[in-house]
Amino acid sequence: MGRYDFRPLRVHRTASQLLAAERIKHVPSWHEVIGTVPPAQTLVRSQPLQHQEKPRRPNIRKPSKLFQPQRIVYEEDTLRKEFFADHPWELARPRVVLENDGRDAERRDWSLVSQPDRPIDGESVIQRQMFLLHGNPEAGHMPDPDMTHAKAYDQARKEFYEVRLQQDVERRVAKEEALATGAYFGKTTQQIGMGLEDKIFEEWKAWAANEVIQQDQRRAAMYTGVDSEPLAEPELDAAAEESEAAIPAQG
Repeated sequence: MGRYDFRPLRVHRTASQLLAAERIKHVPSWHEVIGTVPPAQTLVRSQPLQHQEKPRRPNIRKPSKLFQPQRIVYEEDTLRKEFFADHPWELARPRVVLENDGRDAERRDWSLVSQPDRPIDGESVIQRQMFLLHGNPEAGHMPDPDMTHAKAYDQARKEFYEVRLQQDVERRVAKEEALATGAYFGKTTQQIGMGLEDKIFEEWKAWAANEVIQQDQRRAAMYTGVDSEPLAEPELDAAAEESEAAIPAQG
């Protein structure tokens, strides 16, 4: 065909001829586009060159960690790991993680572990511990030079326990007052769970008793012949008398 391939240029002309001869009833969507912008040489894209991955030799040294991203570590992460390792059930408490800009904790006064605008949780202990270790120089709170990590953790943890104990007492008193005025709370979650366990246990007992009876019946059906149960004492005496009478007297 020569150096140049003119077959793509004939596509528009061939389609026009077919339309003129009414061989094609509908105008193709690409007819006007190809007529305005004719193709260069071919309408089909050539297959790109496939690069074959060469197997890496085992004696080649691996690239260093120079171009790898640096690991981001915060001091609070270590404190969270320690606290939630000692208090795993704190993770089961529901929390509101919605914040305005992600820096809400920095605008609070963590000289107290409890805050009026947020419920106390494990994060309160972490921020209180950070305050004891580093203080808040912007607000005029300087850190204690003798404060250590263990002392800060113990103090923040004890303050957290005191607040939780106070909340438990308030809930208990509120429940007693409600019961005194005629309120009814129904069963607790623990009582409901124990009831479900008792129900399953009784069902298992009935199933186990039925299985024991079936096993005894199958075991008894495996043996045939004379009953091998021991005779009672009256039956033994009667058998002994019969045997003595059957033996002839000697002398």
